[in-house]
Amino acid sequence: MELVPGNTLITATPEEGRALAIKLARLVVKATQPDAEVRQRLRQVYAEDHHSLIAIAQVVATEYATIAAANNHWR
Repeated sequence: MELVPGNTLITATPEEGRALAIKLARLVVKATQPDAEVRQRLRQVYAEDHHSLIAIAQVVATEYATIAAANNHWR
């Protein structure tokens, strides 16, 4: 499994960086729980849990901060 698509955090735009952050967060879940059936079953649980949804938003924000730093998006 390729954990960093294309082996780079460099993106053409901040929007592409945000999409990459979401993809990276999803890949972390897949790497942590490689069984697709288990992930599907658990999706119903966390989809209704506001704490889980906030947690994934935090993961995406952290991934995006890393990508933004790599791309100098803060300038």
